[in-house]
Amino acid sequence: MGIKFRYIFLFAFIICFFQSFSQVNDAALWFSTNAEKKITPALTATLSEEFRLNENITELGTFFTDAGVKYKFNKLVRVSVNYRFVNKRYTDDFYSKRHRYYFDLTIREKVKPFVFQFRTRFQSQYADIFSSNEGKIPSYYSRNKFTVKLDFDKKVMPYFYTELYTPLNDPGSVYYLDNVRYCAGIEYKINLIHSLDIYYMLQREYHVNNPETDYIIGVGYNVIF
Repeated sequence: MGIKFRYIFLFAFIICFFQSFSQVNDAALWFSTNAEKKITPALTATLSEEFRLNENITELGTFFTDAGVKYKFNKLVRVSVNYRFVNKRYTDDFYSKRHRYYFDLTIREKVKPFVFQFRTRFQSQYADIFSSNEGKIPSYYSRNKFTVKLDFDKKVMPYFYTELYTPLNDPGSVYYLDNVRYCAGIEYKINLIHSLDIYYMLQREYHVNNPETDYIIGVGYNVIF
């Protein structure tokens, strides 16, 4: 029992560390609803809706719908293909419409009580196709995410992850990274179908003028059937 409390204390320490990592530029609140439907034991269809409030949680900055399928080869390897339709707010209250396509390769290994997961993503996005001269030119990103979870076979599962963003076709960028996320959270399993995900995230821009740091509280509701 004492070991479990030590792990929980470690995650609390990580969150406190986030707060001293950088000066706050913005506070945000993210809500999501996620559904997964098993088609076969290996194939699953997914659908998500997410709303992101920013400007110190005073306006709807981004909302999107995400749909895809994922395939589980075995306990170790799985892949997924997704499409995301995004509305992202500009400062003039205009919402930019974006079409994102991405492919994920995930490797997962469990070493009790830890679960290690590495996900690499290739992402292509088109912005304002019909209202911008550059709308038909996609932006490409590589996103790598490393997650550690603590699985005690209980309803609560703490986790921590880091995600790195790498631009692939920005002619003005000579840097490997332009965005990094650090996140600590807890998955709460209500029953076999329903669960909650509550997390705290720090998102930091790099190698841009006036880089932004966002402190984000997130709540997700998940359904698997």
